[in-house]
Amino acid sequence: MFTHILIAHDLSHEADVALRRAAQLATQYQAKLTLLHVAEGQQSSSAVASLRVAAEQVLGERLATYCHGNAEVRLEAGKPNEVIHQILGEGDVDLLVLGAHHKGRPELFTGTNLDRLARQSPVPVLLAVNEDDSPYQQGIVALDSSLCSCNALRHAYSLLPASGHLQAVNIFTLSGRLAKKEAEERLAMQQQLIGQLLDDEACTLPQPGPQLEHLVVAGTLSASLDEVIAKRQPQLLAIGRHNRGVLAQTLLSSLAQHYLTKPPCDVLVVR
Repeated sequence: MFTHILIAHDLSHEADVALRRAAQLATQYQAKLTLLHVAEGQQSSSAVASLRVAAEQVLGERLATYCHGNAEVRLEAGKPNEVIHQILGEGDVDLLVLGAHHKGRPELFTGTNLDRLARQSPVPVLLAVNEDDSPYQQGIVALDSSLCSCNALRHAYSLLPASGHLQAVNIFTLSGRLAKKEAEERLAMQQQLIGQLLDDEACTLPQPGPQLEHLVVAGTLSASLDEVIAKRQPQLLAIGRHNRGVLAQTLLSSLAQHYLTKPPCDVLVVR
């Protein structure tokens, strides 16, 4: 599915964690891998040239450690967010990989900036935080009837091998005013609807693929999803992001920012 993966690297340990994941995925997909390092502030042409040589050497050495051949190092000057958006706008990249921000440079990919990148990126964004860079085996996707959450399901499915397991979790909010029987009936109906949705989506997914199952949980969005994550301990969490509707943007932005700021595992945000 992915042919060109972009990894934004700021020479930190956290970026190395993301680089290992990006290299693993590039090998899995036989995709091109581009390492981007952004030099901030005003830089003379000679300074940029010197930085380019240094960055290419350092990142080239790190890349060689992860044994991926189809890769290049790209150095640009400017603000990281703006440079990344400019490169994504070129239309060649189909997956952006980022590492968590680190305490030494908190102004770089903070939770707010990560959320902004995730909302504005035309391609899926993967926040890679797992030290273990072996192929994903356990994944969770937050699923509702929206197109973006179905896209998140498809991308998460593609990231897991046939030996993996992907659980689609639907958080269903019930009014506290409902009688117990009516609440149970609505929950049962929701389980049927989500089950049918997953069956319909499964028909369009390539085979072989990871095992799919669904779970409907009565509760509130982030709190209930947190409970499922704590129980399942996934390596990957996939979330869709809406393109339309102020309310949908606000709710999903809040959910995405919650997990991008405090990621329990690698987090994939998909349009």
